[in-house]
This record gives sequence, C-alpha cells and structure tokens, in this order.
Amino acid sequence: MSAVATGVVRSLHRWPVKSMAGERVDALRLDGRGAAGDRTHALFDDFKGAPRRCTVRQVPRMLAWQARYAVPGAELDPAVPPAPHVTAPDGRSYDWHDPKLPAALAADLGRAVTLRRDLRGQQDLNDTVLVTTQATLDALGEALGRALDLRRFRTNVHVALDAPAFAEEEWEGRRLRIGDAELELLHPCERCVIPTRDPDTAERDGEILRWLARERRTLFGINARPLGPSLVREDDTVTVT
Repeated sequence: MSAVATGVVRSLHRWPVKSMAGERVDALRLDGRGAAGDRTHALFDDFKGAPRRCTVRQVPRMLAWQARYAVPGAELDPAVPPAPHVTAPDGRSYDWHDPKLPAALAADLGRAVTLRRDLRGQQDLNDTVLVTTQATLDALGEALGRALDLRRFRTNVHVALDAPAFAEEEWEGRRLRIGDAELELLHPCERCVIPTRDPDTAERDGEILRWLARERRTLFGINARPLGPSLVREDDTVTVT
C-alpha cells in the first residue's frame, strides 16, 4: 500500500500518573498495552459511595504535581514499570510507595485519595497511544491566535508529516509505521475539557474546546494500537499507509 504521509517523530511523552504532569523522553517502548509505563498509576477518590478515578476534569490541581520515572524510556520494561517519583507543587518529592504521599495529596487537592497501580495502563481507551501532528497543532493555534502548548493534549507520539492539518481524521483503519514499529490507527480522539487547562497554571481556556466542537467535531489527534513489542525514538521516520 502506498504511503499517504511521511515524516519524523518530533517528540515522545509518557504520563506515569494519570492527569498529573508527565515527562518528555527520547524513546518509548511499545507493546499491546500502549507505551511502557503510561498511566499505570492513578488516584481515586470516593464519589457517591463508590471509587472514582480522579482526573483534571474533577481536580485541575493535579496538573501541579509532576510524575517521573527514574528509568530512561528505552530501558523501561512494559511488564514491570517501576514506581514513579512524584513532586508536589512545593517541591517536595515522594516515591509512589511513600506512606506520607496520600496525606500530602489529600492536603493539597482538598480530598482524600487512594493510590492505584495497574500494569495494563489506565488510559481512557485501553491499550492505546495517542498520536498528534504538528500541522494540526499549528492550525489550531493559528485559528485561536496564539501558540498552544502540546502538553495540553497529553500526547504520546507527536509527529511532523507532509500532510495537511487534520488529515488524521481520515486515517481510521490505516497503519502507522515508526522505525520498525507498526501501529493500527483506530479513530480520531474526541476531546474533553482537559486541553482547556494550562499545563502550568491550570487556568481554563474554554475557547479551545469551543473551537474544536464548532469546527472539527471536537476531534484532535488519533488513537493508535501497537501491533507488537517495539522501540520508537525521537527523529525516527514515520509513514502512514
């Protein structure tokens, strides 16, 4: 099948704790679960008597907490990701298993939370990675009259391609090849309110979602599923077929 777009990987990202700030890495290991270590940890609170996974939708303050792994992306084993290190807004650092961490989170977030670890990852769409394109990011920023921080969209794989903005909306069912990795492109990602929050201040910018809803059916980026174990790196060649 002939290529419909080619380019390179611009950046790679993993989010050790769902809805906390994550980290940019120079390589990611992929397997059927998605990106190694991505969202394998999460916070839960109690909502109407049942456990609820906390996200920026309910707790924007989570963006002020930073989660990182001590292991480089190329070395992190998807089957046994390590416990992340979590840094509070005041600079104090905790290991995920530190008994002081739940109390510190509760005091800062204003609610009691429990910490959970799930090796399959806790993405909104299981066993996937999110792919975004530079052309689409640039076009959205131009439409809004200001540059947008890519971190708002919590991507895993950000690519620059010889394809126009929003071309990925037509790629469902195609294949994405990055180096020796192959991913099935599933469907464009329908966005919630999370991209409206500034990743540094958590300040809300509702016009981002309003524009996407009005002009692009609230779509930005595309979900993809790795078809086997692989390693992807920044500057790897990318092909959509």
